[in-house]
Formats: sequence, structure tokens, C-alpha cells
Amino acid sequence: MASSSVSFLCLLFFLSSLLLNGIGVQGNPNYKDALLKSILFFQGQRSGRLPANQHISWRSNSGLSDGFLDHVDLTGGYYDAGDNVKFNFPMAFATTMLSWSTLEYGKKMGPQLQEARAAIRWATDYLLKCARAKPGRLYVGVGDPNVDHKCWERPEDMDTVRTVYSISPSNPGSDVAGETAAALAAASMVFRKVDPKYSRLLLETARKVMAFAIQYRGAYSDSLGSAVCPFYCSYSGYKDELVWGASWLLRATNDAYYYNFLKTLGADDQPDLFSWDNKYAGAHVLLSRRALLENDKNFEQFKQEAESFMCRILPNSPYSTTQYTQGGLMYKLPESNLQYVTSITFLLTTYGKYMKAKKQTFNCGSLFVTPNSLIGLAKRQVDYILGQNPIKMSYMVGFGPNFPKKIHHRGSSLPSLARHPQSIGCDGGFQPFFYSSNPNPNILVGAIVGGPNQNDGYPDDRSDYSHSEPATYINAAMVGPLAYFAGLNAHP
Repeated sequence: MASSSVSFLCLLFFLSSLLLNGIGVQGNPNYKDALLKSILFFQGQRSGRLPANQHISWRSNSGLSDGFLDHVDLTGGYYDAGDNVKFNFPMAFATTMLSWSTLEYGKKMGPQLQEARAAIRWATDYLLKCARAKPGRLYVGVGDPNVDHKCWERPEDMDTVRTVYSISPSNPGSDVAGETAAALAAASMVFRKVDPKYSRLLLETARKVMAFAIQYRGAYSDSLGSAVCPFYCSYSGYKDELVWGASWLLRATNDAYYYNFLKTLGADDQPDLFSWDNKYAGAHVLLSRRALLENDKNFEQFKQEAESFMCRILPNSPYSTTQYTQGGLMYKLPESNLQYVTSITFLLTTYGKYMKAKKQTFNCGSLFVTPNSLIGLAKRQVDYILGQNPIKMSYMVGFGPNFPKKIHHRGSSLPSLARHPQSIGCDGGFQPFFYSSNPNPNILVGAIVGGPNQNDGYPDDRSDYSHSEPATYINAAMVGPLAYFAGLNAHP
């Protein structure tokens, strides 16, 4: 009897150690833990006055005078990556993806649904300020990136000029306006039942911002130049954001105006990626929902475009234009490759989910594609990111036993205010912190970094920002697939 209790205790210990190491009982990664951490990460990126329930405690208030130079309040929002700049173009995309994740997978999120809503609201409160502060003007960023990037200092110590950037009828930016409209419209659906008043404000503002994007055409990169380029230039032009913004407003309002507007834009590009810059594939999957789930023939074209995108991604497809590493990771571009992996994985999971609901299949030439072809590929990407790869490295900080320790992130790599109350100036952070070979003192739990190189290698080098820098949009797209797989594991 005693020996069987010992065996039972050993088994319990073994199972709990597996869970601590980020491995679920079935040999899968612990998706539930990864989901919690992927959302918690956003707290580490917060700008503004932090709330009492802030869990990432090494962060403090920052950017409290943002907007002051233009006599407006632009506090709040998120720093995009490892720097202290608020770039609204990628921030709005991250907000749209967090909202889409919540709309598609909220029922599988359990207690994380409330956390996801809080993460969305931290962004939308800021985006509303940007859209409503001055008539005829949309604020699109705070902080001079060229000055900020020369410094290595905590956001709490920021002493660089907090320049404010905006677009207007004479300096248009249909791309950033279209993305902002998409974010507000998507978020309005997230809050529709839980906060109807806030939801109405989001939707009303989304309509106005979209009207601005449509009426005053132009790329924000042309209007703002070195304030946004080369950091977040709109390389793909602004038509994809007009498509994306109209698609989200159509979903949020069901107003035929947006469907008719989409028709006036003519044929779309057929890219083989999806990112903060290029939205076509996301819009096609979003619009295909009507064809797949509601059998609406008006949306058949988008379903075909979504399938043609999947045929460019699937490794065995005769039309594939996507490389994979030897370890099985999708490899699109050398700089921050995981941003493409998480965004495309979101589309694979979501389109697979739509297909499954209606038992649909399609063909890529001779390749027969089932919902599980897409969901299986998505799962392999998620599992790779969570540590099932040749070097057994989890690319999510704080998840599993082996994860990046020296990420390219100012707040994480510098001692917190509690440990080092004295200010660290613009140059003060380089020596001894940036150039240190020690792990970062603060763990930015949940952050997904740029990822491995094309040989599945990862040097864990703070100065190698292409691989070691996390970003809001890498995480935002991962939330949906993590919720999907967490839900599957909970109900086999």
C-alpha cells in the first residue's frame, strides 16, 4: 500500500514538473499557460499611467506628457517592440488581431477572455484619443524614432523629445487611417455585449476614420517620411488597408455601403504573407467567412482568394511559394520572421475552423486540402515556437525551461526603478547593461521574439534585434491559435 502511494506521489510530481516545463499531459505544449503569457506580455509594453492590477511589476508609469507638444492628451497605448516609441500603424494592427482572436476564439479563452479585453481596451482608449483629439486630424504616433533609437533607456526615464505625428486632409495617410478604423470596428464587436456604450463610441469613431481614409487618399509614409520610415513604412501601399478597414466595418455594421466600396477597388494583390504592412490575405479570410459559413455567393471571390493564399503556404502544394526550415518552421523573411509565422498561423487556424464547421475541402492542383491540413500545419508552427524544434528553444520568454534570456528590449534589459531608483540617461544604458553578457534582469513574460534564423539557430544576442526583439504584433496574432489549441486540449 505504501509503495503504491509513493508511486502515485511520484506520478503527481512528474506531471506537475511537466506542466512547469511548459509541457501538457498529452505531450503537447501547455497551450493554456502559453495563452495566459501571450496576453500578459502586453502589460510589459504599456505606456501611460499603470493601473493597480498591473502584474508585470518591474514596469512603472511612463510617457505621461505624451501629446503635450500639440496641447492634446495622447497618453496610453503600447510601445511597439523593444523601444519607447508609439507607432500607431503596427499598434492598430496588433489591436485588430487581438480583437479578431477574441471574436473567433473568446469562448475557448476561459479566464483569459477578460485579460484579452483589457489588453484591447488599453490600445483602443489611446486610439480613440488619437482620432477624437482634434477635428480633421488623426494622430498616428508619439516619439521621434530616430532620436529614441540612439538611446538605451527605460521608458520610465525617457528624456527624448516626444514629438507628435498626425495626418490630415493635406497630409493624408489612408493606410494608417484604414488600419485604425479596422481596429476600432473589430474592437466594437468585442465590447458590444459587455459595454454597449463603449462599443457604440468605437464604431462611430471607426466610421469617421474610415471615411477620412477613403476621402483623402495617400500613403502616410509620403506624408511623414523619416518619422515612420524605414521603421514602419507602408511598403505595400494603402489599398490593402482600404480593403481591410472596409471588411471590418462591413462585419461590424453589415452596411452594404462597405461591400459596394470593396467592389469599386478592383482586383486585389495575391500575396504569400500577412503582416502589419500587408493585409490582403487577412481581409480575404475575413470576407470568406460569409461564403463559407453563410453560403453567401456574393463573397465567393474572397473564398477563392483565401484558398489561393493557402495554396501558396502549404508545403506540399504545387503553388507553394513558402520556404520551411529543416526543423519545419515557415521562413518568410530574415528580419523578425516570427511575425509572419504567427499572422499566417492565425489565418490557417481560422480558415481551417470555417472549413471544419461546414465540412469543406478544396484543391491546390493535385493536392487535396482538408480542414486538418491547415490546422495541422498551424499546430506545427505553434509547437515549434513553444519549444518543439531542433534546439529545444521556446521563443516565448518565460515559457518552458529554455527561452531567450537576452532579448532586445530596453525595459527588460535595464534594472527596474525599484532596484535602481536613479535615472539612467540616454547613453547610460549601453554600458554596463546593453553590452552585458548577463541575462536581462527583468523577464518580459510571454514576449515572442523575432525568432530563429533559416538554419533553426538562435544566438540569444541582445544586439541582434532581427532575432531577439519582441513586438506587439508578433504576440497579437498568436493569441487566437493558442486559444484554439488550448480549447481542443481541454475538450479532446
